[in-house]
Amino acid sequence: MAEIIPFRALHYDAGAVGNLGKVVTQPYDKITPDMQARYYQTSSHNLVRIIRRLSEAGETDPYAAAARDFRGWISQGVLVRDTTPALYPYDQEYAVPGTPHVRKRRRGFIALCRLEEYAAHVVHRHEETLSGPKADRLALLQATRAHFGQIFLLYSDPEGALERDIAAWAGQNAPWESVDDEYGTRHTVWRLASGPLLSHIPEALRERKLVIADGHHRYETALAYRRSLPESARTPATDYVMATFVRMESEGLVILPTHRVIHGLLGFDWTIFLSEATRYFDVKELSGEASQDLRAWRDKLSQAGRGAPAFLAYAGHRRAALLETRESTEEMEMAGTPPGLARLDVFILHRLVIEQVLGISRDAVREEKNIHYEREAEAAVSAVDQGRANLCLLVNPTPIEAVRDNAFAGQPMPQKSTDFYPKLLSGLTIYDLEDA
Repeated sequence: MAEIIPFRALHYDAGAVGNLGKVVTQPYDKITPDMQARYYQTSSHNLVRIIRRLSEAGETDPYAAAARDFRGWISQGVLVRDTTPALYPYDQEYAVPGTPHVRKRRRGFIALCRLEEYAAHVVHRHEETLSGPKADRLALLQATRAHFGQIFLLYSDPEGALERDIAAWAGQNAPWESVDDEYGTRHTVWRLASGPLLSHIPEALRERKLVIADGHHRYETALAYRRSLPESARTPATDYVMATFVRMESEGLVILPTHRVIHGLLGFDWTIFLSEATRYFDVKELSGEASQDLRAWRDKLSQAGRGAPAFLAYAGHRRAALLETRESTEEMEMAGTPPGLARLDVFILHRLVIEQVLGISRDAVREEKNIHYEREAEAAVSAVDQGRANLCLLVNPTPIEAVRDNAFAGQPMPQKSTDFYPKLLSGLTIYDLEDA
């Protein structure tokens, strides 16, 4: 069963840092080099100096330096510890990318969740992970002994009773923290430290299954860290991880597509690619220029995806094509594949396009040797146009029902199958393992 408990969060002291927006960040894996440089310039106490540190003069170990600064900020009063354990209701009000006139609200709460191995069937993953990020996060966790971002966990509550209870409580209480991020999302956090709701929330979720929406690498890192500790070094704190819990049926839950950018393929030939692709797909070449026609191409992709899994391949120089999965392909090539994956766009993309047509192995994908990922189609196309990639593969978003069903069935999808939007800010609350 799921064990969810309140905790004494570390947080930035408003008097010490002033504007909270100058010190909190997007999750570490969403921080681009440009964002990293901007965060560094914003404040000497910006969390990027801990979670995605730049090499500085005289530093030989960036993780040890991050730990030194982190503990220093605590001793200086930049970071302060909450006085009593609490749960932290957390709302995000945002505009949906591509439709700025549409604003949504996603409601959740921050708490600690007991770490469970996947085999316990309490916490379920929905996608595979990459090896590099886990090694990086483990080194940071070992050095700092703290969690700076929240695992994004989904729970099912079709009636929405718990979400309504939390919203009603928040409507009668003043926010604890509030900040707007660089994407125009308003993040608001409350502090719930007493009253019946404090015990009702954990009890209401005790028998629920939890699905990791974002934070697979950090969750698995926390598990690996706990396993690595000798019994004498384990504390009650190492059995938990910090998480934000959100109702998976919420209207505020939005999943964006994550596009694949393929690079480093020697001798890539567009004509051969299309010829190989016809073994599995109906291939329709598209006319026009990406700079002018990308929106129209994406509309075609969206329409095609309503009938069967479909992808848009682009290799620059007016070379674009729509790949639509044939029913016979699904029956023949996906034989033996669980039904929940057999018609999933990103699964077919990886198994047939990336592995079979392009010849990129699963190990290469896991180690990100020939592939990287972009949220924005324009960025994926630009990588090709600038000669940094052989081609890009644009996809439709994965529906939440596929995330839920495959997670509960123990059938993880390929890496980066989803992009839940908006991201949870890092630095709103911090879980310090030395505060047992």
